[in-house]
Amino acid sequence: MTTISCKVTSVDAITETVYRVRLVPDSPFSFRAGQYLMVVMDERDKRPFSMASTPDEQGFIELHIGASELNLYAMAVMDRILKDREIVIDIPHGDAWLRDEDDRPLILIAGGTGFSYVRSILFTALARNPAREIAIYWGGREEKHLYDLAELEALSVNHPNLSVVPVVEQPEEGWRGRSGTVLTAVMQDFGTLSEHDIYIAGRFEMAKIARDLFCNERGAREDRMFGDAFSFI
Repeated sequence: MTTISCKVTSVDAITETVYRVRLVPDSPFSFRAGQYLMVVMDERDKRPFSMASTPDEQGFIELHIGASELNLYAMAVMDRILKDREIVIDIPHGDAWLRDEDDRPLILIAGGTGFSYVRSILFTALARNPAREIAIYWGGREEKHLYDLAELEALSVNHPNLSVVPVVEQPEEGWRGRSGTVLTAVMQDFGTLSEHDIYIAGRFEMAKIARDLFCNERGAREDRMFGDAFSFI
């Protein structure tokens, strides 16, 4: 791991509680798609965030940070970002990076800002093999929480093997996607998962349920399931 100072070049509020943050590190860095960094608050306080950018994007690092009064852990990081316009990161961390030694079909599952984790994997996988079969399931409480859905849908137009499945818990009138939970949607769509690599980012309880359901009821291989910083710890 390497400790690097980063300048904050942009902060965009993409919803009331989600911020898109761009960092420019002051020295070279490397990571694998699906790994995360630690924001160094002090010597004993380092806070993990998945990287939404890809390893090939060497000019910057993009983070999607969900921060509100209900999540003071992340809000303290945002306060520092907005005040100092500079942070220190420890990079890279995590073993749930994209395995691409073969071209097994991918299922990417995200809840909320867990999208940052699967976004890096998605764009990296498409760059390496545009024809790879990929299904991405993104869930949120409301449609507005799927903040980059338009980008994903536009991407799928040029990648016929990419399936984008948005899922909301509280659909409004006119909603074109699925309702309920992402795990239910996956279970409805696949009779078997034995041939798939599965990457998941979301609340710990969601990831644990997914592992139990997919392995026990759909034949998923546990050694081909991977979770971000918060999922399988």
